[in-house]
Amino acid sequence: MFAKHFIKRLLRDTQGATAVEYGLIAALIVIAMVTALQGLATETVGMWGDVSDKYEAVNNNEGG
Repeated sequence: MFAKHFIKRLLRDTQGATAVEYGLIAALIVIAMVTALQGLATETVGMWGDVSDKYEAVNNNEGG
């Protein structure tokens, strides 16, 4: 009986709902930022890989 009363009271209670909503919005923003940064990191790693390859090619040609 206590659990049924507690659940009914919990469902009617709206106190703190705004904090939960702001928390969900913040979580969605963080997820979007992480996704965007992962894409940027992949591009950056590729770019530095190209720079490294070109640097090695230049150094190998100078030695020969």
